[in-house]
Amino acid sequence: MEQSFRLVGRHLVCLVGLIGLLVGGGCGYHFIGESSILPKDVRTIYVEPFINRSRDVGLERELASALRSEIYRKGQLRVTDQAEQADVILVGVIHSLESAVVSVNRKDEVLQYESAMTVDVTLRRREPDEIIWRGPGIRVTDLYAGSRAAVVASSSGFRSGTLNAADVRRMTDIQLTEGQNRDSRDRLMERLARELHQRLMEMF
Repeated sequence: MEQSFRLVGRHLVCLVGLIGLLVGGGCGYHFIGESSILPKDVRTIYVEPFINRSRDVGLERELASALRSEIYRKGQLRVTDQAEQADVILVGVIHSLESAVVSVNRKDEVLQYESAMTVDVTLRRREPDEIIWRGPGIRVTDLYAGSRAAVVASSSGFRSGTLNAADVRRMTDIQLTEGQNRDSRDRLMERLARELHQRLMEMF
């Protein structure tokens, strides 16, 4: 009887492992940096400045710069300075960069805001001119403090910003919010660059 249970147990382990392999393979998951679903002949990329339909001037240049830096850092594709030298061209549209209140205190004073950026991205081959991948409605978000009472100086988001605890104590809530908003914008750029690069390499 004990031997039978052991045999059944082995079969179950094998079955679960097989299902895991099939599901993992079917979904196309893999370690970024080890492989890519991009066509094998795609080695160079040109990133066009995004079309900026938001109200924030200069956002298209900031995002293009962050994306070029991310692609260069990962090293899977070589970034070119001219479209004529690239195998593929990445183009995009920034639809919005908005902030909204997400929490208030009992006096209706704002404690936290959420900033969100939404973009459409298209990757096309230069020759022949054809679309390889589309990424519509990609959205990233970030939270930032709306008052000194909401600042958590030990949080990773605060530590990665330009302010320190001493700065916060000297500021008014309005000054703090403006500084936090700028830091949040930088974090959004970094997150969106990482998100776009990952989706680009996995083409999802």
